[in-house]
Amino acid sequence: MPNIAERCFVKLYLTSQRDDNQVVRPAGLPQRMHRPTDSRPVMPVYEIDPTTDERWDSFLESHPQASIFHTGGWLNALRRTYGYTPVVFTTSPPAVPISNGIPFCHVSSWISGCRLVSLPFSDHCTPLVENSAQLTYLLTYLQNKVAVDGWRYIEIRPTTSVASCCPAFETSKIFCFHRLDLHPSLDEISRRFHKDCVKRKIQRAARERLVCEKGTSDSLLDKFYSLLLMTRRRHRLLAQPTNWFRNLIACLGEQVNIRVASTNGQPVASILTLRYKKALVYKYGCSDQKFNMLGGMQMLLWNAIQEAKESNLSEFDLGRTDCDAPGLLAFKERWGATRTELTYLRYPLEHSRGILHTGQEFLGKHLWSHAPGEVLAAAGRVLYKHMG
Repeated sequence: MPNIAERCFVKLYLTSQRDDNQVVRPAGLPQRMHRPTDSRPVMPVYEIDPTTDERWDSFLESHPQASIFHTGGWLNALRRTYGYTPVVFTTSPPAVPISNGIPFCHVSSWISGCRLVSLPFSDHCTPLVENSAQLTYLLTYLQNKVAVDGWRYIEIRPTTSVASCCPAFETSKIFCFHRLDLHPSLDEISRRFHKDCVKRKIQRAARERLVCEKGTSDSLLDKFYSLLLMTRRRHRLLAQPTNWFRNLIACLGEQVNIRVASTNGQPVASILTLRYKKALVYKYGCSDQKFNMLGGMQMLLWNAIQEAKESNLSEFDLGRTDCDAPGLLAFKERWGATRTELTYLRYPLEHSRGILHTGQEFLGKHLWSHAPGEVLAAAGRVLYKHMG
């Protein structure tokens, strides 16, 4: 339970965020087998729990578009931390191998409403289907259930365009997505790095004799999280709860790595990466701004790239970036990464909520930029689950 100070802070923030027009009473998940209500010949749609159904992770191993965000481990971490209910909708019957599926989390919030998201806090999650007709069938089925089950909306986050398969789903947000091809040699990869902003920073880190630690120990997590709080406050953003990272480590095991760069025992930069099949994902990065000139972040990313090459990985996923974040966009492109668009789709599409929404966003950013670290952490524990 939050202490008195936390409860007062949360009450103040939630009062500013409340919009009764957006509150939807939570609804239960559909039954395990569903049939659309029209009279046309149809296939049944089944609902499975991807964290307990062994067929799901076996299916992912053979699917070329499967990512760490599809896995039962990632979905279990979401459930443990935020109380979301993971579910996969598929036309594959029980007791036979899965041939398709779209994973979602059922998010129920008295602040932000009840919705189905694929997937919360995940940069991307492509529907895993055999053809466009299958995708259209599954999304049409879910679309027909929005009003019945009281969902505020459905959201999907594919890495490729699927708009033609689901015209009722409209663009809700566009991000920039960067990936670094690891097939070339290390020399070829490094030749694409920006001379001043990447290469010289890596050299500076070597001259400064920065120490790099790697692992998932409590000590490394504490260092990472302290730097994360600094970075989130600097960017006026709410911080993820510590338990999110603990649960990632517990659920994904050796697929998670925390790297911390330090000078004279002082942590200056840290990254958290996720590994799945042939891809390494740069999911979180943070630093102490006072030491950015030492090149700690560049050293950590270069070490991660080198280790990925040694492990014969083929892709370094640098994640999504807001299109109106020129600094971060430039940072990722200075590594020679390829930029594409990442388009999130919703049904039904909600339009801007105008002055009220703008005021809430302004208040939130004002609070986070001035909140002490312990308050920022407490707010994350209570509020972050409503943002999924």
